[in-house]
Amino acid sequence: MTRRGVSPDIRQRGTRTRENKTDTMSAGLAHVLLLSIVAASLLLMLLRPKNLPEVYWVGAGAVLLVALRLVPLRLAARAVAKGTDVYLFLIGMMLLSELARENGVFDWLSSIAVSSARGSCSRLFAWTYAIGTAVTVCMSNDATAVVLTPAILAAVRRSKVQPLPYLFACAMVANAASFFLPIANPANLVVFQAGVPPLGRWLAVFLLPSVLSTAATFAVLRWYFRRELRGSIDSTTPAAELDRFGRIVLAGIVMVVLLLLLTSALHRDLGPPTCLAALAVAAIVCVQRRSSPLPLAREISWTTLALVAALFVMVDAVASIGALHWTQAALRWLESLPPSAGAMLSAFLVGAGNNVINNLPMGLIAGSAVSAEHTRGLIANAVLIGVDLGPNLSVTGSLATILWLIALRREKLDVSFVRFLRLGAIVMPVALAASVLGLLCMHLIFPAL
Repeated sequence: MTRRGVSPDIRQRGTRTRENKTDTMSAGLAHVLLLSIVAASLLLMLLRPKNLPEVYWVGAGAVLLVALRLVPLRLAARAVAKGTDVYLFLIGMMLLSELARENGVFDWLSSIAVSSARGSCSRLFAWTYAIGTAVTVCMSNDATAVVLTPAILAAVRRSKVQPLPYLFACAMVANAASFFLPIANPANLVVFQAGVPPLGRWLAVFLLPSVLSTAATFAVLRWYFRRELRGSIDSTTPAAELDRFGRIVLAGIVMVVLLLLLTSALHRDLGPPTCLAALAVAAIVCVQRRSSPLPLAREISWTTLALVAALFVMVDAVASIGALHWTQAALRWLESLPPSAGAMLSAFLVGAGNNVINNLPMGLIAGSAVSAEHTRGLIANAVLIGVDLGPNLSVTGSLATILWLIALRREKLDVSFVRFLRLGAIVMPVALAASVLGLLCMHLIFPAL
């Protein structure tokens, strides 16, 4: 048939087919470009070329996605707004941590460890670990890894002992104890995006796994550093004392923790009360000191908030093109396995993934998949344990560990990637297996969990 003899309907259908093919190819190229930008941004965040902060790489990637119209501005704004509870929680905890540091609370805690050790390295290690556990549970893992560590370092140097066992204790317990309470890790808020379980349910699920995780991590660390902990310490340094402002801050922290426990028990968002309570404590201290609050505001890591916001944009961008269907399919497959195998495999897969893309992106991806699939119960709880404990494998596992490493390097202490991995390859699997076994026990006792 000649072209002149082709009917108009056939020509129109052919035109539409070519247009659809073109649109499909354009969409495919756009999806590939989007995924490439996200992957490159995360890789550069981990590698940190020229030592530029992580936020520059991830932030630039998020801006590029919007500028190239790969992500609609409305979707990006909605993604940023979704993290409001996390931002407020981080601001509150960073403010409390800075108040505690500035007013000597962490120095006071580290001096308690030294004086209570009574000249024994092993007792100093146990006290350091116990204080790290308490700080993690009450003030989040970032406070332990980033703020308590320098105070412990100063204390052990005055005691004239090898500092690395005590510094590793801070880094490891920051993750091992980070699911005792919902407030112990910002990642807890990220994974349970649809709403953090109320306090009673949280404790019923995670209390035993947390105890086992913390105990297993301590046992492995104590064994690993057994030679370094045989000696004695110089405990002649007088214990530090809290002044009036330090006591105000300490009392304020206790009140904030109690408020957050009540808020969690009522199944309310944790971000707003954390931020408001921290601002109230800061206001009281500033009025008592007759000092400006601006120095405190400058000490808040605003770049961390920007980093989290950019990651929310990236994860929502990936989800918008259906690229999380692999993660969702993996969750469905894990749920089809026997409960013990599904839980253990979930925790280890997510735990390992932390060290490939960092725990913040991993928590956001896992949380988005859990929310999209409406995953509840054993698998969702195992995913959270994997997100929280996984960073103990390597220095790339979490931003807190990266900041811990940077802080040590400023003090002329070098912990290589291999050295951390050599220890983490023992600590993380043992603690993760112990906590998942604890989780399985709780689900056997309370099947409704």
